[in-house]
Amino acid sequence: MPSTISEPRPPTQSTTAVHSVNIVYPSDYSSTSIQRLIDAANFDVLFLGDPRVHIHLGDRTFERMAWVIRETGAGWVYADAAAHPHIDYQCGSIRDGFDFGPVVAVSVQAARQSKIESPWKWGGLYDLRLRISEKHAVVRIPEPLYSASIVDQRPTVQKQFDYVDPRNRDFQSEMEHIATGHLKRIGAWLQPDFEKVPAAAETFPVKASVVIPVRNRERTILDAVQSALTQRADFTFNVIVVDNHSTDRTTEILRGINDPRLKHVVPERRDLGIGGCWNEAVCSTDCGQYAIQLDSDDLYIDDSVVRRIVGELEAGPYAMVVGSYTMVDFSLNEIPPGLIDHREWSRENGRNNALRINGLGAPRAFNTSVLRRIGFPNVSYGEDYAVALRISRDYEIGRIYEPLYLCRRWEGNSDSALPLEVANRYDVYKDWLRTVEICARIGR
Repeated sequence: MPSTISEPRPPTQSTTAVHSVNIVYPSDYSSTSIQRLIDAANFDVLFLGDPRVHIHLGDRTFERMAWVIRETGAGWVYADAAAHPHIDYQCGSIRDGFDFGPVVAVSVQAARQSKIESPWKWGGLYDLRLRISEKHAVVRIPEPLYSASIVDQRPTVQKQFDYVDPRNRDFQSEMEHIATGHLKRIGAWLQPDFEKVPAAAETFPVKASVVIPVRNRERTILDAVQSALTQRADFTFNVIVVDNHSTDRTTEILRGINDPRLKHVVPERRDLGIGGCWNEAVCSTDCGQYAIQLDSDDLYIDDSVVRRIVGELEAGPYAMVVGSYTMVDFSLNEIPPGLIDHREWSRENGRNNALRINGLGAPRAFNTSVLRRIGFPNVSYGEDYAVALRISRDYEIGRIYEPLYLCRRWEGNSDSALPLEVANRYDVYKDWLRTVEICARIGR
């Protein structure tokens, strides 16, 4: 009969349903608690269960997971849940929020060899997982071996900002230290030595271009464009809107704006994602020396944003500058978590910690010459993260910590309340981007 775990439990040992297996429930994830469980293990496989989750175990859950560890020599094994598949682990799956589900199997030998060395308050299990992954495989069993309730019922759009919530800053600082140690051990950590931004070989029609990719945003596109056109600067700039074959009134609205600074581009191709639309803008003859991002449903906070961003790009000079933004609803009322300023960023370690977190912030601005050489991937999620990682490998990224941008959250957002299948696909892609970047950094 299936076993049931229905409430939090203190660390215990059990041989329920499988021979030679420890099943334990950490009281917390400090290095002290995790190391205690490893030291006390009497068998070759240690099962760690999440005490916060209601789990219904299958008849052979533990046998199957233990068998995979023993047959493959893996150091860490996890499995799918019924109606909740997970994703495969990669070299780039180093984020502390990777979803293994509430049950993992750990090789006791691998855990003891890996050794948690620091007194972490929250990151003992995270540190252990990264250390194990350096010498042993982390294996997913693509079979539904149990069913479980969902710990965090919030929509994806809310959970994705936990890592920049000021209330979590101490926690995030510890996670950064753990990830940094991992990158140093595998040879992927970069010292704060940066290449100089090369002088542009080409000429540009204006100093800066605000780039707005859009498809079917009739409710917001006029606000976005006007936010850009009303900017005040002592240099020339334009606004390039790449209209990705909208089928609502977006195209009509854009054609009705009578301002020569607006460049309304409709690509010939019909297979472009947001990244492909960015490439259309950046490679066009209308693009300025600097390309500055504005999403089609967002707004600049005042009329000084373009001037401030260009000033920061030239002050470095930087290949990329990232500002800060405030979360608002459709009516521009501030909503939690409010200001997203990414103050966890540091010149010394920002480009390394970028491999742990899911984004660098907004608005983003680029040196167009550098951006043309790198290019965006033709996708509609993670395209900005891909470019930022690649730029950060060579160049310093400038930061502006004051709010420049109002980021609207509404039902039309592309990342609002994502279905599991989509969220998994996005996570796989960003992990893949990290994998490529880590391999490139190791090979430098």
